[in-house]
Formats: sequence, structure tokens, C-alpha cells
Amino acid sequence: GPSATEGDKTVHGTVHWSNNGQHAEYGGSNTLSSGIYADEFHVFSIIWDANKITWYRDDIKFNEINITSSELSEFREEFFLIFNVAVGGNWPGSPNSNTQFPQSMAVDYVRVFQK
Repeated sequence: GPSATEGDKTVHGTVHWSNNGQHAEYGGSNTLSSGIYADEFHVFSIIWDANKITWYRDDIKFNEINITSSELSEFREEFFLIFNVAVGGNWPGSPNSNTQFPQSMAVDYVRVFQK
């Protein structure tokens, strides 16, 4: 079959914040060893407590940030979730002839636990 592009087989988990008025970010990614994400359902998890945020894909940890420093205090405030299928913009860049449309995201369920 056709080869998958990096965007079809890679998921990113990134935090963004203001560092004295300048944009700061820290992220990690996970790339499937074969196939693309659209081939089957996957379980994506974020475990966020007072000390750290950790990202998982199918129980594989792919990013973690310690949020205990005073510079990251906003990550100890209330938040909301955004699910996004990014097409265009500064990242990953403008669509081209290889971009498949329409794009979609199928979500079976969202579960939030709080201590």
C-alpha cells in the first residue's frame, strides 16, 4: 500500500507557556513502527498531577514534564481540553498536493478522573 507520511503515524504531546513574555514549549512525540493512526483505535492518556504531566499512547510513555517550578505555575491551575486535527498554520505547514481531505477524528470516549 501507499507509504504513510510522518503526520499520519506520529502523535505529539506539548505544553506551551509564557516565559517572561516569551513563548516557551516542551514536547515529545511517538511514531508508530508500522501503519498509520487511522488504521485502528488507540488509547491516548495524559496523567496530570501537582508535580508532572505525562503523555501515553497505548500505555507507552512518550513525554513527561515536571511542573513544580514557579515558572510553570499555570499548569497547576484549572484547564479545559481541546481536541484538534491541525491542517495548515505555522506547524505543520500549509497543505500541499499530498494533503488528504477531508480529515477527521473519531473519538469513542473521553474519561476524566480527578482526585
